[in-house]
Amino acid sequence: MFEVAVERTFAAAHQLRNYKGKCENLHGHNYKVRVTVEAAALDDAGLVVDFVEMKRLMDGVIEQLDHTYLNEMPPFDRVNPSAENIAKHFFDELDRGLKQARLQNAPRIAAVKIWETETSTATYRP
Repeated sequence: MFEVAVERTFAAAHQLRNYKGKCENLHGHNYKVRVTVEAAALDDAGLVVDFVEMKRLMDGVIEQLDHTYLNEMPPFDRVNPSAENIAKHFFDELDRGLKQARLQNAPRIAAVKIWETETSTATYRP
């Protein structure tokens, strides 16, 4: 199995619902997102997936979230904007984009990791 990863960053504010503590108050983070993609075989160019394509797909999701109040943005207007749910949201959006690309070696997302801080992360694996 081959694996590649791409990292991007964005900034956003949120409030955690149903939480008793400081994080129920409005606050923000400089998030880092790492998406790991895997494939059993490489494509004709010797790639799992083109880094440029993954950055483009990730930037499409980030463009919707960067410098926003997440609680007002779908799906976080309904789903709590926790790091765990943000990771799942990235997976859902990027998985759809990879499937639409119909790449010859059928790469798949192995994991999405979100950093809220330098020391606190959440990971979603399908």
